Amino acid sequence: MARGGARAGAGRPKGTGKYGEKTITVRIPASMDDAVKDFVENQGWQIPLYASKVAAGSPCWGDDHVGDTLNLSECLVRDPAKTFCVQAFGDSMINAGIEPDDILVVDSGLEAKNGNIVVAAVDGDLTVKRLHKTKNALSLMPENDNYRPIEIGADTGFQIWGVVTRIIKAAV
Repeated sequence: MARGGARAGAGRPKGTGKYGEKTITVRIPASMDDAVKDFVENQGWQIPLYASKVAAGSPCWGDDHVGDTLNLSECLVRDPAKTFCVQAFGDSMINAGIEPDDILVVDSGLEAKNGNIVVAAVDGDLTVKRLHKTKNALSLMPENDNYRPIEIGADTGFQIWGVVTRIIKAAV
């Protein structure tokens, strides 16, 4: 009888563990063990979501009843493997609600369509602008009259990195 080592049919079948899929070993500082476990168990950050809504017009009575929790990952991210965040600077997109220091949530898996706000590389420099496509031309449009559109020509180094799906406002 053989002893030790891998044996055919031994162990738990793949995908039947706690997470329902293959797992990997990751080294983290011991001081972060509980925080990482909580994050994985909750599948992101859970914050309180109050049951009452906030009036955007006249004030109304609210309560302090927490109705549920809100998972920010689920609210902000469609596809985690294709999503990244970038911080905005400058004021070329202020009329679209993008101000300096805002965080842009960008999905690189979405097809960029006419009118979408995109993060793009133009001749090696990143910019955030509104995509404008016509039959014969492609340009990136600012949302501030103090800036000119960026015309994309045949000789322009151009690549769309992703579509802006959310804007997280900078702290005031």
